[in-house]
Amino acid sequence: MTTVWVPCDAAAVAVGADEVAAALADAGVVVRRNGSRGMLWLEPLVEVETPQGRVGYANVAPADVPSLIADGLDGGTAPDLDPIGLIEEHPWLAHQHRVSFARVGLIEPTDIAAYQSLGGYAGLHRALSLHPAEVVAEVTTSGLRGRGGAGFPAGIKWETVRTAEADQKFICCNADEGDSGTFADRMLIEGDPFTLIEGMTIAAHAVGATEGFVYLRSEYPHAVAALRRAIDIAYAHGFLGERIQGSETTFHLEVRVGAGAYICGEETSMLDSLEGKRGEVRAKPPVPALRGLFGKPTVINNVLTLCAVPMILAHGGDAYAARGVGKSRGTQVFQLAGNTRRGGIVESDFGITLRELVEGYGAGTLSGRPVKAVQVGGPLGAYLAPEQFDLPMDYEAFADVGAMIGHGGIVVFDDTMNAAAMARFAMEFCAKESCGKCTPCRIGSVRGVEVIDRIRSGVDRDANLVLLQDLCTTMTKGSLCAMGGLTPMPVQSALAHFPEDFGASPARAEATESAIPDEATVATEGTRP
Repeated sequence: MTTVWVPCDAAAVAVGADEVAAALADAGVVVRRNGSRGMLWLEPLVEVETPQGRVGYANVAPADVPSLIADGLDGGTAPDLDPIGLIEEHPWLAHQHRVSFARVGLIEPTDIAAYQSLGGYAGLHRALSLHPAEVVAEVTTSGLRGRGGAGFPAGIKWETVRTAEADQKFICCNADEGDSGTFADRMLIEGDPFTLIEGMTIAAHAVGATEGFVYLRSEYPHAVAALRRAIDIAYAHGFLGERIQGSETTFHLEVRVGAGAYICGEETSMLDSLEGKRGEVRAKPPVPALRGLFGKPTVINNVLTLCAVPMILAHGGDAYAARGVGKSRGTQVFQLAGNTRRGGIVESDFGITLRELVEGYGAGTLSGRPVKAVQVGGPLGAYLAPEQFDLPMDYEAFADVGAMIGHGGIVVFDDTMNAAAMARFAMEFCAKESCGKCTPCRIGSVRGVEVIDRIRSGVDRDANLVLLQDLCTTMTKGSLCAMGGLTPMPVQSALAHFPEDFGASPARAEATESAIPDEATVATEGTRP
């Protein structure tokens, strides 16, 4: 009997995937649930198994099921449906290089046998055969950097924890994916949770940790359920717990659900939350690698960072480092959102241009109007104008123009966007989400809203533009973490590229652009998470 795959990803469920799956099952069809392929504009995307491969049908509704059963189960053209041919040959997927997302969409998320049949746990098996220092060396060789925003080399962090002396060490995964336009963590956990579990277990073996936590946001109930189920299965099959796969490595893992505070995406605030405290930023030093969770050495990595680790150990650090450009090695999972015709997941080597992502994969705006700007790196990321779209997706290239890649989120805006309104939103967002521990962030963001309101109203505009610049400098240099330290980035970039939205002259905008801090400057000031 023909098998039909229907995504269980939250994005697909939101547009009726569960109802489609139920209608197919009621009709006697064998239905299996997979993660989303990442082509979100086609959801619910139903895949029919055929001898040639899986054939996709886009935007299937429950009312389309009779037609699909009558004419589409052989992979042919069904009346009133939108067949897209063999899934693997679709241009959106065929031109990507999926590493972290290699299995997402291919298997049922918690089918551990299917996971292993597609290379799952090969990395862990190799890691367990190596000395911990050799595992860290592979990660260092790969050039893997933190995918959560800071871009800090993972190998250096791991080696710091490995060589620290302590009676207890921890692995913490920051899955508090709060940036606007980002959803890769959620889709990966919902579609292939074992990859994260494997990556964390490898990290534990490498640094000598015996306990781990995934800090997952409460807004992701599907991800919470999928990950907890996968953890139970991993324990049952000897991939978690005591003496993993007969080795000397012991690692226990559990999920902790956050309460929705954006600031808990900052690593030290996350640690406070995990300890049962109010999420507040901690001063550094000491760094979490030396004194982290409960005062013990702790590896803190983002979901995408940890999910790159199994491939690195399975195929070697050199294979991963062979991809990418400059100091940005391997792949990044880019997320297209906002006013885009084709939103979704694109995993590609570093070095792909912003234009290829926005105009190629994204196919321009959903509204059909010209693209005015994109914001890369979340609500604290810079706005980039179309003349900058040939910029390669590379940490250093972005830093050179006062921008950052962050978590890889790309939000598209058409020419109806008001840059001054978006700058105000950045300050307002900071005011609402600040933990309140440091004055530049807590008070500066409130003053920022007030100053931008005066600029937009034409009140002493030139004087207030100078005041806004001074305020941004104070927040950048004086904030305790990236919440306040990076909030000036969208404000200053909006003013630099779109001065007319503020009623400012181009000369004033040029002065502002020269003052935009790059990511390295912010990191030096100790404001990075």
